[in-house]
Amino acid sequence: MKAERILGALYGQTLGDAMGMPSELWPRSRVKAHFGWIDRFLPGPAENNAACYFGRAEFTDDTSMALSLADAIIECDGQIDPDAIGRHILLWAEEFDAFNKNVLGPTSKIALNAIRAGKPVSELENNGVTNGAAMRASPLGCLLPATRLEHFVEQVALASSPTHKSDLAIAGAVVIAWAISRAIDGESWQNIVDALPGIARYAQESKTTTFSASLAARLELALKTVREANGIDSASEQIYQLVGAGTSTIESVPAAIAMVELSGTDPNRCAILCANLGGDTDTIGAMATAICGALHGVQAIDPALKAELDAVNQLDFNYYCDHLLNYREQREGA
Repeated sequence: MKAERILGALYGQTLGDAMGMPSELWPRSRVKAHFGWIDRFLPGPAENNAACYFGRAEFTDDTSMALSLADAIIECDGQIDPDAIGRHILLWAEEFDAFNKNVLGPTSKIALNAIRAGKPVSELENNGVTNGAAMRASPLGCLLPATRLEHFVEQVALASSPTHKSDLAIAGAVVIAWAISRAIDGESWQNIVDALPGIARYAQESKTTTFSASLAARLELALKTVREANGIDSASEQIYQLVGAGTSTIESVPAAIAMVELSGTDPNRCAILCANLGGDTDTIGAMATAICGALHGVQAIDPALKAELDAVNQLDFNYYCDHLLNYREQREGA
């Protein structure tokens, strides 16, 4: 059963990313005017300078970096090694020519340039608050049991450190990874979501490095907004206007948790709602739909959408699933 949920998290990440790619970084009004309603995979429009590099059902840097993280974990036999993670992400960035395309976030670009220049991860500043750590956190949720919170936060911080070391960025990655890990254990969404503000507060206050607003408070606001809204469109509009759907962790992670709630945890519905939200649609979709996939397992992903993702991207998620499950079981037994 855990294998199905790990596969669900990985496919969910990819589904949300690829569905949200065409509309990424566009205002909500422009998404509506251009697409009407996105409910299937579409190619990136030529006039979208972030999505124009991608074809129908292709995923973006979110999933590429998540798989780079998974590759580094496998190379290090289940251990989290920041320099190996940085090397794998850099390898992807160079192969994709990401430095010359509008696909890397500002924080990641600065960090990867320093890694490319030979600087060890331990010496990097990386105090940015963008969502680059949270967007690639799904393999960490698959790998790490959520039993010891202090250790969980330390491990996520280590994995985030090649590009993000700030309290907020780490807390955002912890929220996404912890929700996925508990879902893989078979925990209900209601119990997971009730615990998330406390998890966020603990992670953000573990080592304060910024003057950020509280992620826990923003999560509570996002959930309250969805639960009190009158219908799907009104809820999405309020999430966009009030919580925010930008590239900062303080907006996009609460928005993603809100979208899990709004979609009733259905991964296919979640991917579609995120794609139409506006803002950082691919990243919010990747994070939210990964959680939905972990909650329900890979069998909950629409088989037609899954087949299209497989065909276009030549995915072998069983390879990642087998390794991550094996390492998780080793950690659970330790």
